[in-house]
Amino acid sequence: MKGAYFITGIDTDAGKSYATGWLARKLMDEGQKVITQKFIQTGCIDSSEDIDIHRRITGSGYLPEDNERLTAPVIFSYPASAQLAASIDGREIDLTVIDRATEKLLERYDTVLVEGAGGLMVPITDTFMAIDYAATRKLPVILVTNSRLGSINHTVLSLEAIAARGLQLHSVLYNRYFDTDKVISADTRAFIERYVRRHFPEAEILDVPVISADVN
Repeated sequence: MKGAYFITGIDTDAGKSYATGWLARKLMDEGQKVITQKFIQTGCIDSSEDIDIHRRITGSGYLPEDNERLTAPVIFSYPASAQLAASIDGREIDLTVIDRATEKLLERYDTVLVEGAGGLMVPITDTFMAIDYAATRKLPVILVTNSRLGSINHTVLSLEAIAARGLQLHSVLYNRYFDTDKVISADTRAFIERYVRRHFPEAEILDVPVISADVN
């Protein structure tokens, strides 16, 4: 993996932060120079709680790029969609700030894992969604899914949106943290794999194991 990748989830609580941190750690263990970035953070003041999770999982501690605000360039205080959080804080969302931060990270690292905010259709403005950011920046997409009730529907809808926009699906991360029902989880995992194999044969499917409940 080289370049920037956009990590999104099938919904807000799919376990994106945990999966992003896990993937970063996996790539680091394979010898790659990788860093994570939070696209837009809401519900925080001075730092990103999602970046905190990434750093705990990778074991890297805070990085110089965190202190430079390159890994969380846009933070809003209210825990809502970016569009609403920006409105509440009385600020505009300047996507070029994120672009410049990603570019600087790519000067220092081989791979930047950009964790999105919510799902693909979370509004950044009234006319611009998270999926539009991935599309306009031509970022390969990594989709985080799980076995919660309704996840097959959410997963297929997300994959249909990715296909409709002509985006590259790099991989699907199946988060095992939510495997509380063995029957449902086995069927969900198998169904998603069959669907991906048919429609996105080049994409990987990776299982994200449970490491610690407090970082999921």
